[in-house]
Amino acid sequence: MINVRGVNLSLHPLFVLVMLTSVLTGHFIEIMTLFTLVFIHELGHATAAALLGARVLTIQMLPFGGVAVIDDQGKLNAWKEIIIALAGPLQNGIMIVILLLLRNVSGVGHEYINYMIQGNAVIALFNLLPILPLDGGKIMQALLSLIIPYHRTLVWTFRASIVTSLLFCIYGVSPLLWQNGPVHLNLLAVGIFLLYSNIVDYRNIPYRFIRFLLGRDELFYREAAKGSIALPIVSLPMKHLEPVLRLFKRDRYHMVYVMNEQGRIVAVLPEQRLIRSYFAARPPDGGKSKPK
Repeated sequence: MINVRGVNLSLHPLFVLVMLTSVLTGHFIEIMTLFTLVFIHELGHATAAALLGARVLTIQMLPFGGVAVIDDQGKLNAWKEIIIALAGPLQNGIMIVILLLLRNVSGVGHEYINYMIQGNAVIALFNLLPILPLDGGKIMQALLSLIIPYHRTLVWTFRASIVTSLLFCIYGVSPLLWQNGPVHLNLLAVGIFLLYSNIVDYRNIPYRFIRFLLGRDELFYREAAKGSIALPIVSLPMKHLEPVLRLFKRDRYHMVYVMNEQGRIVAVLPEQRLIRSYFAARPPDGGKSKPK
């Protein structure tokens, strides 16, 4: 692991295995080129995140790409997350333009330049697929969080990504199942990686939701400074706290109106009060409730 200005640069153990395999198969230059393009892609995410006030913890090279681990510290809204997600494919687009200019100016259709252009195009287009944890999936998730409650957004985007990952795996083995042909190993490996990642993230939704609630104070000060109108939520007195909190939308501040059976308002509560009560009453198991 290498630390550069507080950012850890690391290699996944399987990444090293892929590199050794590429040496043995005679494809080291091609594989190193692709991972260099992926690294530049991740630098785009990291640079955008740093410029928008987030802290970049790690850039890790994985067997099937890379990941920039970012600690937003409650400072990133949905639109900033979209900008960060787009910054990676944008780097690939910029490199494609530069390489095309280089090829046209030099007048030489060099095979290596063409390979780099194709590699950038594949990396950018693949990452824009609306599947988590790819950039397209993050963009989809951020946009949905502006329309429906944040908890519901997490649950349904991860469920959709799990199903799509399974389809990748099925398609990867389909030649073997129906035609007795060779398995699409690349698609199968990518599908397994996406499936594992999404299952892990789906199980961690309760922790991610808790982190969302803990960052609501930052949202309050931001919305108060803009003079934004709070979004109302209506609840009955006997309703549990967690279902009410699951109605919170991202980038919107809420006031909760408690109404009795006669339809009269008996209390108006700021969301911070509900959040404090929720954490004060959380069960000893840490609130490890399953997503619904």
